[in-house]
Amino acid sequence: MTDLHDLELLLRSDTPLVLIETLEEPRVVELAGPLALRMNEPAFCWTVTDGLRRIDLDAGIQRQLAEPAEVLRHIKLTPQRGIYLLLDFHPFLGEPIHVRLVKEIAQGYAGLPRTLAFISHSLEIPPEVRHLSAHFTLRLPDRNRVLALIREEAQAWQHERAGRTFRANREAIDQLSRNLLGVTESEARRLIRSAIRKDGAITHADVEEVTRAKYELLSPGGVVSFEYNAATFADVAGLTNLKGWIDRRRPAFLGGADGRDRPRGILLLGVQGGGKSLAAKAVAGRFGVSLLRVDFGALYNKYIGETEKNLHRALQAADLMAPCVLWMDEIEKGLAAGGGDDGLSERVMGTLLTWMAERTSAVFIVATANDITRLPPELIRKGRLDEIFFVDLPGLEVRKEIFEIHLRRRRQAPEQFDVDRLAAASEGFSGAGIEQAIVSALYAGQAKDAPLTTDALIAELERTQPLSVVMDAQIAALRNWARDRTVSAD
Repeated sequence: MTDLHDLELLLRSDTPLVLIETLEEPRVVELAGPLALRMNEPAFCWTVTDGLRRIDLDAGIQRQLAEPAEVLRHIKLTPQRGIYLLLDFHPFLGEPIHVRLVKEIAQGYAGLPRTLAFISHSLEIPPEVRHLSAHFTLRLPDRNRVLALIREEAQAWQHERAGRTFRANREAIDQLSRNLLGVTESEARRLIRSAIRKDGAITHADVEEVTRAKYELLSPGGVVSFEYNAATFADVAGLTNLKGWIDRRRPAFLGGADGRDRPRGILLLGVQGGGKSLAAKAVAGRFGVSLLRVDFGALYNKYIGETEKNLHRALQAADLMAPCVLWMDEIEKGLAAGGGDDGLSERVMGTLLTWMAERTSAVFIVATANDITRLPPELIRKGRLDEIFFVDLPGLEVRKEIFEIHLRRRRQAPEQFDVDRLAAASEGFSGAGIEQAIVSALYAGQAKDAPLTTDALIAELERTQPLSVVMDAQIAALRNWARDRTVSAD
């Protein structure tokens, strides 16, 4: 099936008014010539700047028909059938004389078929003629078409540069072809061309830049943010079970399963600072896809109905950015069960649950929560999400790994420290607590012009109360709830 075939079927269904909302106006005009030949009908194109011209033949422009009312009168009085593309006619559709002329042309379709195709970025058809109209949407390119666009642009680049070799990383091309799904063909071609012409290659760096550009095209205005710095599993200490779970499902998520059987998502439950946010970023890094984050603060709006629209736009953006990971951080703050908001929480929850149940796009949800008791049971049941992982405070071996990761990140050689002593001294600390102890010890050392040492780190740990002491009651309750209801992430 092609756009040409789809449009031909619509025009042969005796629809007098066709509404095409698109930013790819040239593509629609290109379809008109072949379409006219297949249907054996003349095709015309009108703009307010040039007037009317026939596009299936090399005919002149009728500039005297540039005024909207004049071209509609001309179409109404013409004795032959035809297809008329009216570009950017939307500002004139509110005029009573124009509405009447459009209505008379459409009502006379049975006697003399003349199809009006309105093409614009946005169309609001008058109610008087809405029943005589039908919408047509250009297809978005599938993965095979994106790969074909990459080949075409690579060949064009080589031709322009007298056969210079085009360099391509096979994995990067594979990832780029997935990440460009959801944009129009002209946008995909422009992004591919930009990536190739920069250095005559497609690399992983190009994939990141193109994906960011795609997000800018589809951004729903602050409700969803694009996380530019996805982590890798190497940045995350411990969480062995979670890492294995993700690795086993990676092939299926990236295309080895259909929409219904594709992995759907996980809930990470655990103590604050335990590494849930970092794990969410690492999942996107491991899948090799974009990471989007829902901002529930930006989601809620004081005007009735706007919050639900914001959520719908956020979820639509995730569908268009697929394949991607959608990170819902501290989800209980945005979807907590309870009254007092005139049913807004229930409506938001209903919108989210419906999307979670019906979506077929490659969007993997990573929801994080500190207090699962505030979440409605409908969200956490099997079928909505695949698994609930409990992220506990790190054990001894994981704390060693955390120290090594954060010391390296700050250009400190772990082998110069007694990591065993540090791990033993940090019992009850979260990963965030350990990182903060390293940062504080570094600042203290800089103030004294002294190097960072094991003793300095231990002294900083001893000055700090670990999370297991500060939040002992909450952590005990969380562990008790998770014991038989979740899977350990470690």
